[in-house]
Amino acid sequence: MRVMVLVKATADSEAGTMPSTELLGAMGRYNEELMKAGILLSGEGLHPSSQGKRVAFDGPGREVIDGPFAATGELVAGFWIWRVKDMEEAVAWAKRCPNPMPGPSEIEIRPIFEMEDFGAAMTPELAEQEDRLRDRISGG
Repeated sequence: MRVMVLVKATADSEAGTMPSTELLGAMGRYNEELMKAGILLSGEGLHPSSQGKRVAFDGPGREVIDGPFAATGELVAGFWIWRVKDMEEAVAWAKRCPNPMPGPSEIEIRPIFEMEDFGAAMTPELAEQEDRLRDRISGG
């Protein structure tokens, strides 16, 4: 199964406080462990929401909202995509992570939908289209 591992934002990350050299080193070592274990598919840190935008949808209408966004604890400061055998394995790896922030912080783990999760709504034609898109994205 694939999961998205979300590093939740804090007041420090939203203020643009950069990680220390020690934290960058610890995260680098952790990412190497994930890679050697065949878990890590991708991962990145994100700039504060003050540099972001949201697009709000209401029927055919679209509204662009400039950051920063409220509810810091609900924002994402970074992410990984992992391939794990189950949620227990994902939690075990998350517990090994260095604290990603200088103070209290949280990591959220969410399963990624796979084609079979959509049941009959995922017709063979739609599955073929999805396969073609994923193949192109991966450089195939």
